[in-house]
Amino acid sequence: MNANLKYLGFLAILPLLTVALTTDYIGEADAITKGAGVGTKQFGAATKSIVCGDRLCSETGGKTVMPSTSTEEPAPTEEPAPTEEPVEESTIEEVAPGSVLRLSRASVPATIPMHQGYYNGEAVYYIITDSSDPTHAEIITENQGWKVELAPLLANAPDAALSTTYMFTNGVEGDGVHGFQGEVLTSTPAQADVYSALASHVHVTWDDASTPFKLDSEDAIMDVADQGLVTLTELDVVLNMPQIVWPEGQMSVKEDKTLTDETPYGGGQVLDIDTDEMTVTFIAHRGWGPDGRTIYYIVTDATPVGPANMMGVTDAPVHAALIANSAAVDLFQFMNGIKGTGPLGFQAGIGASAPGDSNYSPMWRVFMIGWDDPTSALLLETKGDIDFYQQEGKITVNIARPMDADHIVNCPFIDPFQ
Repeated sequence: MNANLKYLGFLAILPLLTVALTTDYIGEADAITKGAGVGTKQFGAATKSIVCGDRLCSETGGKTVMPSTSTEEPAPTEEPAPTEEPVEESTIEEVAPGSVLRLSRASVPATIPMHQGYYNGEAVYYIITDSSDPTHAEIITENQGWKVELAPLLANAPDAALSTTYMFTNGVEGDGVHGFQGEVLTSTPAQADVYSALASHVHVTWDDASTPFKLDSEDAIMDVADQGLVTLTELDVVLNMPQIVWPEGQMSVKEDKTLTDETPYGGGQVLDIDTDEMTVTFIAHRGWGPDGRTIYYIVTDATPVGPANMMGVTDAPVHAALIANSAAVDLFQFMNGIKGTGPLGFQAGIGASAPGDSNYSPMWRVFMIGWDDPTSALLLETKGDIDFYQQEGKITVNIARPMDADHIVNCPFIDPFQ
């Protein structure tokens, strides 16, 4: 057990492992308050100690070496040594338990269009990945030429987990969602205590008799509203609008942009930000949906601050308000068992929902799965697999609580090949 703890400690650079494997930071999963379903977040981290045949790859230079199958009898000796054992047996004893499954294209680039809006008179660049409302999902998808996923559960997010975005339905023409000036936002990651990528939606409509001009702050909007020049209409729509560049900073850009199946998860989730072409390129990580289908997702922000910093994403503490809310869905990772391209060096995770599902959301609660006997681990591919082996008592499930705090990650599921 001590050896395992040391190994897992080495992997602490991975955000989900900051405390998920210690007794101080893992709480028991509460099936009632933590939401229905079981989920995944496959982070595409480096896989260690891969087995090449019957030996560790580090012992064979990466070449597969299988046990000898020769049936030729050895030359007789005058007095065979009774204590000598086959080489294969001693080698196998050094191999860590469990099989190996490495997904292909575990980490791929995903280029996403950016939008420009305003905060207090300065430019902000952001992406739109999800909408609680099908009409806005369709409008924005057509406008930006990149699919916005429908996430109805976002409408259930509490006010404490939301910011506000003003969108213009007429007036000054521009590149805004509805073809007019850019949106106005009420916070940025520089205001970490109030920033949220989840934005409630307010339409700004200039009155017919008004002469429109650009509005670049909430104060400016309130001023013309007080004068009766515009009408403000609150909509029951929540958009996922992670900010990429804001007046005081931007998301971290990964230094090593080479992607492989062993790309480390830490050090940033963004490969490139291009404000001229209005695009940002994320690392998309591969995993499984609830029914075993392939999914890819990006990571834009997280809470608490420790995991957010380790992942190189935005800190969004207000999202902790989603921990027991139906706007967040469970997401499971594996802490032992079959070796693979998951974030901890084991198999990829399994999502409780996926795009197209009525319970899809980009906001995830993270749980850890551990095999009680790692040597008997099997490949789990569906939510049903997890439920079955949990009922059989062969796996344990614990909610991840890094820094002894509620842990929520914003991981929109996307199609990186569109």
